[in-house]
Amino acid sequence: MRPLAPPFVPLLLLAVGCGGGGDAVREPAAGAPAVAEVPARGPVRTFSYETLDGRELSTASLAGRFSVIGFVATYDMASQAEARFLAGLFRDHTPRINAALLVLEASENRPLIEAFVATLKLPYPVALADAPTIAGEGPFAGLHHVPSVVILDPGGREAFRHVGLITQEALEEVLRRLEREGAGRAR
Repeated sequence: MRPLAPPFVPLLLLAVGCGGGGDAVREPAAGAPAVAEVPARGPVRTFSYETLDGRELSTASLAGRFSVIGFVATYDMASQAEARFLAGLFRDHTPRINAALLVLEASENRPLIEAFVATLKLPYPVALADAPTIAGEGPFAGLHHVPSVVILDPGGREAFRHVGLITQEALEEVLRRLEREGAGRAR
């Protein structure tokens, strides 16, 4: 894992000092299950969030490829690491996959979120979650811990869920397995 970029340290201290809004829940305590793979792909996850640049992060905008969505908060050090792991994944596997971040913070934290994205130079879409999603309801029910990751299959069905920090290498392995399984089903 790379160390914090020096320009981010003041931003992080500001976020911690401000309390970060306390919207999302920190990753689960020791002993809690960290990985929950969805055994049978259920219904399509229908969602639509506005990205920081005014576009749409939605079921439709991600259709056709595996999509890795990170759930993060600006005040969380592990979320910063997750955002960087997703940036590496995006860099190494585009156009094969989609990657995006969903920030589990209220809209009044937008200046902190924009600073987070700019400082980390994130190359993929970043959107703000709505209140139901922040509360662990909505299309990603039960997922309000940061950092967390969901992988959607090309049809928009949840294929993998991980609560807690997960590395780029681990995500690559999951994607390879999901692609193998998908190829096996296509036969």
